[in-house]
Amino acid sequence: MTSGLTSGVTTSGTASPQQTRPSAAAKPVRWAADAVATMREGARLRLDYSAQSLWRVDRVIDGIRRERPPYAAVETALRGLGAYAGEVIVRQAGGEWWTTGGDHWVRTPDGRLWDPIDEARRCFAGDGSLRLLCRDATAASL
Repeated sequence: MTSGLTSGVTTSGTASPQQTRPSAAAKPVRWAADAVATMREGARLRLDYSAQSLWRVDRVIDGIRRERPPYAAVETALRGLGAYAGEVIVRQAGGEWWTTGGDHWVRTPDGRLWDPIDEARRCFAGDGSLRLLCRDATAASL
């Protein structure tokens, strides 16, 4: 897990360094963990936060798309799978979650912003790939 070093204040009022994740990470990290649990329990699919696991995630989304459910029925699942891909990028590339106006992005060390949650929606529409997004994001930060 990627952590940023921040300065915290102890009860005595002195600053002490502590490892924390940005508050922007709270929701997408939870969404990703929920997606991992759902895939493990429902689809018997283990996701390990590796770039290779995004091949399986792309296939899962493709399978959902072929069933043609209404978007509203799969919106939460897509958000979770997108957040999972974002967390893969965070872990692989040393990125961090950013948020504004309710939207969540991953910022890689090169300063670029990536939108894995929207990419999951694009995958559902037949025009995206979380695996390729991760490849591009991790290659950009090398």
